[in-house]
Amino acid sequence: MQLPPDLDPELYRRIVESGGGGLTQKMGVEFLELSAEYSVARMPVEGNTQVVGLLHGGAHVVLGESLGSISSAIHGGPTKYAVGIEINATHSRSITEGWVTGTCRSLVLGRTLCTHEIVMTDEQGRRLSTVRMTNMLRDL
Repeated sequence: MQLPPDLDPELYRRIVESGGGGLTQKMGVEFLELSAEYSVARMPVEGNTQVVGLLHGGAHVVLGESLGSISSAIHGGPTKYAVGIEINATHSRSITEGWVTGTCRSLVLGRTLCTHEIVMTDEQGRRLSTVRMTNMLRDL
C-alpha cells in the first residue's frame, strides 16, 4: 500500500491494524494507495452481491465511504477524527463478477469539512457508480 510520507504514525497504525475496520475486512476491501487528496482501493464482487447476483448498491457505498473517511482522517491529522455527515451514490452500471476499484479524489479539504468524490470502475475501466461524501473533522 502506498501512503503519504507525512502520515501520522498513530493513524497509520490504526488503518493497518484494523484493515480499515471490520466491515471493510468482511467485504474484502484492499487499500492500494491512501492520501488526503487521492486514494485507491479495490473490492471483490464475489461475496458482496444482492439476491440476483449483482454487486449490492450498498457495497458501492461502503467502498466509497471507507475511502472518503480515511482520506478525510489523513487530512485532519493526529488531532482530529472524521465523521461522515452526508453521502450519496449514483449507480450507473451493474457488475456480476471480478473486482471493483474505487478512486477517491478530494473536492474540498477544509479546516472542519472535507468532501470527496469516489468513482467505482470495473476491470475494464467502465464507471459503475459515483459516490460523494462529506466528513466533518472533530477534535479528539
